[in-house]
Amino acid sequence: MQQQNMNMPNMNMQNQSIKMQQPPGIISTKDSLYLTDMMSWNILSAKKAHFFAQQCQDPELKAEAEKCGQMHQRHYQQLLQHLGQHASQQQPLNNMQ
Repeated sequence: MQQQNMNMPNMNMQNQSIKMQQPPGIISTKDSLYLTDMMSWNILSAKKAHFFAQQCQDPELKAEAEKCGQMHQRHYQQLLQHLGQHASQQQPLNNMQ
């Protein structure tokens, strides 16, 4: 048992140094849930920043809030575009032989 524990840190170090050349062909449930959360956080942040910008009286703060909202909207669009590209590259299951 003690010998196994001694090998564990080495195994963890080896696993951390491996880099994927390409993303996997499928998305796990955990990854899918994380992507859904990330998209939700970005769209909510964009909406909040836009709302705060509308409430600001100071033009500098208003501009910064709009800039922040645009950044979150851009991140949301990038995720959506990336997922759309990969979805269109996947072959539907009913066409597989």
